[in-house]
Amino acid sequence: MAYVWLAIAIVFEVIGTTSMKMSEGFTRLWPSIGMAVFYVISFSSLSMSLKSLNVGTTYAIWSGLGTVLIVIVGMFLFKEQMTWFKAICLMLIIAGVIGLNLAEATKDSVAASGRMDAESSYQGK
Repeated sequence: MAYVWLAIAIVFEVIGTTSMKMSEGFTRLWPSIGMAVFYVISFSSLSMSLKSLNVGTTYAIWSGLGTVLIVIVGMFLFKEQMTWFKAICLMLIIAGVIGLNLAEATKDSVAASGRMDAESSYQGK
């Protein structure tokens, strides 16, 4: 369930950032209100995900995937340009998020096997 909360947090962060752009510096009422509402939902969902996920990895996923998605939104909605350099940088962000997840999964599996070994030793096996 924690990853569902994280996915919700990412989606609403992207919607909030899009609303921020559409608010034109808080000069448009509804996008400005939407931005505040969407960010509250995003941070609330992020907080829920942090009940069971590590903060460093979770924040990296939230900010990294949010960044990638908002660049894509910017390209299609606001006609922002994509360059090769931007594309390479986005791939590096994605690689970093994947790397952090793999590192976390490896750490968890090592910790779990260590717990099993300790339990086996304790039980005299």
